[in-house]
Amino acid sequence: MSDLNDMTDRIGDRKEDEIDEAIDRVLNRAQRHWKAIVFWIALFAGSYLLVVPNLSAWAPYILYALMMLFQIAFAIVFVVIQFGAMFWFLGRGRTYWVEPGESGISFKDVKGAEDIVEVARRVVTLLRGVKSFKEMGGEVHRGLLLVGPPGTGKTYLAQAISTEAGVPFCYASAPSFQNMFFGISNLRIMMLYSKARKKARQYGACIVFIDEIDAIGQSRAAQAGAGAGGFLGGMMGAGGMGLLNELLLQMDPPNIDQGWINKLLRKMGLRSGKAHVPNVLTIGATNLPDILDPALVRPGRFDRKIVVDLPDYDGRKDIIQYYLDKVKHKEMPINKMASDTIGYSPVSIKYVINEAVVMAHFDSRDAIEYHDFTAAREAHEWGLRQPIRSISEEEKYRIAYHEAGHCFAQYKLLPNERMSKVTIIRHGQALGLSATKPREERHTRDKQEILADIQSSLASRAAEQIFLGTELSGVTSDLEQATRMAAACIGWFGMDGSLYSTRAFNEIAPDERTKRKIEKLLDDQFKQVKKLLEDNREAVMSIAQGLLAKGELDGDEIMQIIKNAEESRSKSAALQRVPELNAADEPPQQNSGQIEFAA
Repeated sequence: MSDLNDMTDRIGDRKEDEIDEAIDRVLNRAQRHWKAIVFWIALFAGSYLLVVPNLSAWAPYILYALMMLFQIAFAIVFVVIQFGAMFWFLGRGRTYWVEPGESGISFKDVKGAEDIVEVARRVVTLLRGVKSFKEMGGEVHRGLLLVGPPGTGKTYLAQAISTEAGVPFCYASAPSFQNMFFGISNLRIMMLYSKARKKARQYGACIVFIDEIDAIGQSRAAQAGAGAGGFLGGMMGAGGMGLLNELLLQMDPPNIDQGWINKLLRKMGLRSGKAHVPNVLTIGATNLPDILDPALVRPGRFDRKIVVDLPDYDGRKDIIQYYLDKVKHKEMPINKMASDTIGYSPVSIKYVINEAVVMAHFDSRDAIEYHDFTAAREAHEWGLRQPIRSISEEEKYRIAYHEAGHCFAQYKLLPNERMSKVTIIRHGQALGLSATKPREERHTRDKQEILADIQSSLASRAAEQIFLGTELSGVTSDLEQATRMAAACIGWFGMDGSLYSTRAFNEIAPDERTKRKIEKLLDDQFKQVKKLLEDNREAVMSIAQGLLAKGELDGDEIMQIIKNAEESRSKSAALQRVPELNAADEPPQQNSGQIEFAA
C-alpha cells in the first residue's frame, strides 16, 4: 500500500513539475517578446477607443478594408490553387499502372530462360510471404536490377513477376522523369512512390518498374565531370544529381510514418510503436550497368542483379515454338530455324514470325511456310529487297566479282560457317552481300578464326585486283571491318606476342608502333587471300557468272557451283598430266635396254 502511495506521489510531483516547466516556458517567451506584446495591446486598445465611439462614421471604411482583404486573400488562394494544379499535372509523369493479372503475362509466357524464371520465382515467394519472412528476421529486397541487351524480355519478366505475385505493376521510363523546370523531376519521383505505397498497403506489395534506368542513374562523378551540375543543368532541372538523390531516398526511405493521417495520430499519441514501411519493390532495367552510380547498386537498393541474356539454341527453339503456336503455320524445321537465328533476341524472333505472317497474308495464303520465315529473316538482317532496275551491266559485273571474292573466301576459310546467300540485288543500303550462318553457337574464337575473318573481308579487294584490274569504292566497310578485327587481335587479345592491352587505357587511335603492326597483319592476310583466289580462278568466275545470270545464290547453289568448278579443274589437271607421264615412261625403257646392252 505504501508503494502505491509513493508511486501516486511521484506521478503527482512529475505533473506539477511539467506544469511549472510549461509556465516557465510561457513566461520566458513573453519576456523575450514583450515589446511586440505591448505594441499589439496598444494597437488594439487605440483602435477600440477610436472606432467604437464613432462606429457609424468608420463603418464604410471598415467595410472597404474588409472587401480589400477578401480580394487579396481570394487572389492569393487563386494563385496558390493555380500553381498547385500546374505542379500537380507536371508532377504526374508518364507512368502506366497495371492491376494484378491485368496484363495476363505469367511465367509460362517467359520462354528460353528457365534459370532466370527460377530466380524470379524466389522473388515472387518473398513478395507473397513477406510476413513470414520478416518473422524469421529477414528483410525483403527493395530493388532488383535486370541487365541485358535490348529485346531480351526484361519488361516481360517484370510483368510476369507482378502477375505471379498478385501485386500491382507500374511501368515508367526513366527519361520521362526529367523535366525542364527545377524540382518537377523530384516531384514526379515522390508522387510515383507515394502512390506505390498506397497500392502496397492495399495489396501487401507493389512493383515499380523503371526502364532504361541508366538515363537517370548515371554515376554522379561522371555527371560532375561532364558538367551536368552547371548553371543550365541546375536551372532547367535536367541535371541528374537531384533526381538521382530523390530516387535513392525513395528506394530506401527512413523508417517513418507516411501520410498526414498517420503523422497526426502519432502526434496525438494515438499511434505508437515502430512505423511500418509498405513493401515497394523497384525493378530497374538497363543494358549499361557499368555506368550506374555505386549508391544505386549498393545493398538495400538494387542489391540483386539478374542478367537476362540472349537465348541459346534450346531457348530459341522454345521461343520459336511458342510464337508459332500463336499463328497458322505448316510443318516447320524448328531445328534449322533455331540455327538460323543465332544471336536473335526473343523480340526479334517474334518480329520475324509476324513478318512471315504478313508475307503469307499478302500472298493470299492462310498459313506461313519456311520460305516466308526465311524471307522475313533476311529482310530483318539485311533490309528490304530493292532491286535497281536501271543498273548497268558493267556495274553488275563489278559487284558480281566483288561478292564472288567474299563468297569463295568464306566458303574455304570459315569451316564453322555455312553459306547462307550471296546476292548482287540491293538489300537496304547494300548493293550486294555475301552472308554466312554459324553451324553452331560459338562463344570464343582462336587466332586462326580471326585471321580467316580478316581474309574474308579483304577478299573483295583481292578479287577486284585479279578479275577487274582496278579497285572499287564499295570496299569501305570491308576495310573498316578488317582493320577493326586486326586492331582487336593485336591490342585486345594479345595475339601478336605482346600482352599489352589498349583497352586498359581506353585508347581510341593506335600509336605509330601499333599502327605499323596492324598494317603488316593486314598486308600478310591480303597476300594470302589473293593467292587463294588466284589458285581458284575457275570457282570464283563460276560464282560471278551465276550471280550475273540469277542475281542471287543460296547456300546449296553456292556449294554446287564450287563443287562443279573443282571437279572440272581436277579433270583438266588429270588430262594435262597423262601425256607427261607417257613421255616420262619411254626414256627409262630405252635406258634400260641401253643399260642392258652396255652391260
